[in-house]
Amino acid sequence: MYWYLWTGMLINRVGGFVALVLSLYLTSDRGLKPSAAGLVVGLYGIGGIAGVLLGGVLADRWGRRPTLLLSHFGAVVFLAGLAVTQYIPAIAALAALLGLMHAMPGPAFVAAIVDVVPTGDRGRAFNLQFWAFNLGMAAASLIAGALAEVSFTLLFTVDAAGTLVTALLLVWKVRETKPPAPATPDGPQGGSQGGLHTALTDRAFLSFVGLSLLLAVVTLQSSTILPLAITADGLRPTVYGSVVAYAGLLIVAGQLFVPKLIDRWRKGTTLAVANVFLGLGFACVALAADVPGYLLAATVWTVGSMLAAPPNAAVIAELSPEALRGRYQSVFYLIFPAASFIAPAAGGASLEYLGDWHWVICGCLGAVAAIGHLLIQPARERRVARAEIRRLEVPVAG
Repeated sequence: MYWYLWTGMLINRVGGFVALVLSLYLTSDRGLKPSAAGLVVGLYGIGGIAGVLLGGVLADRWGRRPTLLLSHFGAVVFLAGLAVTQYIPAIAALAALLGLMHAMPGPAFVAAIVDVVPTGDRGRAFNLQFWAFNLGMAAASLIAGALAEVSFTLLFTVDAAGTLVTALLLVWKVRETKPPAPATPDGPQGGSQGGLHTALTDRAFLSFVGLSLLLAVVTLQSSTILPLAITADGLRPTVYGSVVAYAGLLIVAGQLFVPKLIDRWRKGTTLAVANVFLGLGFACVALAADVPGYLLAATVWTVGSMLAAPPNAAVIAELSPEALRGRYQSVFYLIFPAASFIAPAAGGASLEYLGDWHWVICGCLGAVAAIGHLLIQPARERRVARAEIRRLEVPVAG
C-alpha cells in the first residue's frame, strides 16, 4: 500500500507544475500587470491555506481515500477549466479552487502513510517521501519550462492528465486506511476524541510546530532572499538557478542514505543537528561572494534539510492521536504558507537594512531551533511512551 501512495505522490508532484508558472501565464499570455497577477497567485495561496485545513478534517471524518479522490478529480476539473478559460475573474476563481484542491491531499497522504507503516519504519518511509518530493519538483520545473514555451493550454492539459493518472491509481490500488474508532477516548489528555481545536491547543504539538516554523522560515531564504544576495554580488541570475539545481541534485543523490546515518539517533537530537547545519549554511552566505562560496553554503544547508526530513515527519506522526491524524497534519502543514509570507517579508527588510548580518541572524535562528528541540525532547518522548502504553491497553471497537 505504501508504494502505491508513494507512486501517487511522485506522479502528482511531477505533474503539479501549474503553480510554478501561473504568474508567467497571467502576465505573458493574459496580459495582466505584475500586481494583478500577484493577486491572482495570492488567491491560489489562500485556497491552499483553506485546503490544508479542510483536507485534514475530511481525512479524519470521511477517510483518507475519499479525500484524496475528491482533491485529485477536483483538480482535474479546475485545470481543464484553466485550459479553456480566458475571462480573468473566472481564472482568478479557478486559481483559488485549484489551490484548495492542490493542498487538500497533503494531510491525507501523510495520515495514510502513518496508518500503514509500522512505527519503526516511518523514518525510512518519510525519507523516501521527501526524496520523491524533490525528484518530482525537479522534473516539474523542467517540464513546466519546456511546455510554457510551447503552449500554456498544453501545459494545463498535461498537468490535468498527470493528476488524472494519480487519481486513477488511487482508485485502482489504494484502499481506505483510516483506523477504526477506539472503544475509549484517545486524545492527548484523555476526554473526547476532539477536533481541530485539539491540535490547536496541544502545547507539546504546538511547541514542535513552532520550531518547525523557524526551520521553514530559514529554509525558504533559499527561494526568496538568496537570489537578491547573489545578484547583489554581481553574479548572473543563472548562478542562482545553478545553486538551486545543485541543492536538488544533492538531495536526489544522497537522501536515500540518510536513514542509515541517523537510525540510532534520537529524533530531537537529529533535528537539533539538522537545524545547526541549516543555520550554518545560510550564515555562510554572508561570506560568499563567488560561485564556489555559494555552492559551499548550499552544501551545508542542504545537509541540514536532508537530516531534518525523516524525524520531522515521524515526530508529527507520534504526537498525532489516531483519530485526529489528518487534523494534526493539517495544522502542521500551515507552517508552509506562513513561512512563505514571513520569509520574504521579514527577510527582505532584514537584508535591506542589515546587509550580510541578515544571514548571521538566519544562523542564530537555526541555533535557537536546535536548542529548542533538545529542550522539548525529553517531555515529548515521555508523552509518546505513555500514548503507546495506552494504545496497547485500549481494545479496538468491533
